[in-house]
Amino acid sequence: MFNIQFDTEQLREIISEEVKKAVSEAVSRKELPPLLTRKELMELLHISQTKTSELLGRADFPVFREAGVLIPTKSLFEWIDRHTDWVEENTRYFKSVI
Repeated sequence: MFNIQFDTEQLREIISEEVKKAVSEAVSRKELPPLLTRKELMELLHISQTKTSELLGRADFPVFREAGVLIPTKSLFEWIDRHTDWVEENTRYFKSVI
């Protein structure tokens, strides 16, 4: 049996890198369109209509409304990256989970 030990920060970094890699691979396989519909956003993020409405109502969430409700894919992933970093730097969320 192996006895491998990680401190909380090392484990968090390993998990974070693996999640980023998995999302990147999934996105590249799916070849997402440049603009996502509301339904595509829900399917991609595995979220409900309620959470989708909440996100689309946020002032900082990237939405292109000139042709209906469309979400620029590239901007969506940049938004996710910015907010993930903010959570890591400004809360104890990831530290409390482990």
